[in-house]
Amino acid sequence: MTADMNQQARLGPDHQLPAHVPARRRHTAMWVVLWSLLLVLVIVFMLVLRHREEAEKAAALARPAPGITITTLTAQKRDLGVYLDALGTVTPVYSASITSQVNGLVVAVHYEEGQLVRKGDALIDIDSRPYRAMLLQAQGALERDENLLGQAEMDLERYRSAAARNAIATQILDDQEKLVLQVKGTVKNDQGTVQFDQIQVEYCHITSPIDGRVGLRLVDPGNVVQSSGNTTLAVITQLNPITVIFTIPEDSLGPVQARLRAKAKLTVDAFDRAGQTKVASGVLLTLDNQIDTTTGTVRARSLFANQNDELFPNQFVNVRLLVNTLQGVTTIPASAIQHNGQAAFVYLIQNNIAHTRAIKPGVTDGGVTQVDGINPGDVLANSSFDKLHDNVAVVVPTEPVPASPSGGKTP
Repeated sequence: MTADMNQQARLGPDHQLPAHVPARRRHTAMWVVLWSLLLVLVIVFMLVLRHREEAEKAAALARPAPGITITTLTAQKRDLGVYLDALGTVTPVYSASITSQVNGLVVAVHYEEGQLVRKGDALIDIDSRPYRAMLLQAQGALERDENLLGQAEMDLERYRSAAARNAIATQILDDQEKLVLQVKGTVKNDQGTVQFDQIQVEYCHITSPIDGRVGLRLVDPGNVVQSSGNTTLAVITQLNPITVIFTIPEDSLGPVQARLRAKAKLTVDAFDRAGQTKVASGVLLTLDNQIDTTTGTVRARSLFANQNDELFPNQFVNVRLLVNTLQGVTTIPASAIQHNGQAAFVYLIQNNIAHTRAIKPGVTDGGVTQVDGINPGDVLANSSFDKLHDNVAVVVPTEPVPASPSGGKTP
C-alpha cells in the first residue's frame, strides 16, 4: 500500500491509480493513520496529566502547613499530700488462746461460734467436784491448826504470868513461845493450801479475759482436758479497735519520726487487696524500736476504730500513710510530663505555638504531680506528643480543660 501511495504522489493528484490496486492496501493505510493519531493523543494526555500533578505539588508546597491538633490542660494551684505506700496485715490488739489450767471433764460449753463476748462472760465449765473436795480438806486442816494456835497462845499467857511470879522455869516459857511460832507457821501453810485449792476451783469455770469474738468451737461437753496439754479450748479476738502492721523504708523514717515528735496525727488509709477501694481510715500509732537489717524497713502499727468490722484479723491490705501535706503547690497531670533522658519537660502553649519548658517534677498523688518551672494557669499540651516539637503551630479545638483533683479532666 505504501508503494501505491508513493506512486500516486509522483503521478500527481489528477492522475488516478489503476483500478487493479488492491483494496486491502487502502485499509492498511487507514489503520496506520488511526494508530498514529491515537498515539499522539495518548502522549498529549500524559503530558497534560504530568503537568497538572506538578502544578498541584507546587501549590501544596507553597500552601502553609496546618497546625497540629492537640488537647490541652491548665496547671492548677492546690494542696497535695505526701504519701508512703506499703503492704500491711490486719492484727488484733488482743488475741487470747485459752487452754485448761486443771485436769478434768468438760461439763458445759457456754459460748456459740462467732459470738461476741465481754470480759468475764462464761465460756467453759470443767468438773470442779474433785477440787472442791480438796478445798474442803484444806479448810478443815486450817480450822484445826487455827484452834491449836489459839490454845498455844493461851498457854503462853499463863506461862508468862507464872514466870512473873517465879512459879516456873524460864525454859518452859521460852519453849512455849517457840511452840506458838511453829503453830503460826502451820496455820499460814494451811491458808496457802486453801487459797491454792480455791484457785483450782475457779480454774474449772473459764471466763473470757477480753472483749471480742469467739472463733469456732474446739471442744465439746464430755471431752477430757489436761493442764499439761496444748489443747486450745477457745480463741477470742478483739475486733474493735484493731490495728494494721506495715513496713516503711528506713530512708523514709526521718520525715515520719519528725511528724511524730511534733505530736501530729498521721492518717493511714487501708485499701483492699487490689488497691482500688478504701476499706477504712485510721491513725499511725507507733513505730518499732529497730530496723530489720534483712529488708531495710521498720515496722509500724496503725490503729483503726473498725466499728463496722471492715477489717478482719490477718487480712492483707494496701496501706497509704499521709506523711505531710504540701500547701498551695503547682500541679499538673502526670500524663502531660515528657522525658528526654533524665530531663523532664512540658509543652507550653502560647498563641497557638508549642514551646518546650523544662520542669522539675516532685510529689505524685493520684496521677497528679507537683512541678516547679511553670505557673498556675499555664496551658499545656496533653496529646499528640509524637508530632510536637519546639515552636510548632498547634490547633486547640476546645478551651483548655483544667486538671481535676484525681488527675483526669473535668467534663
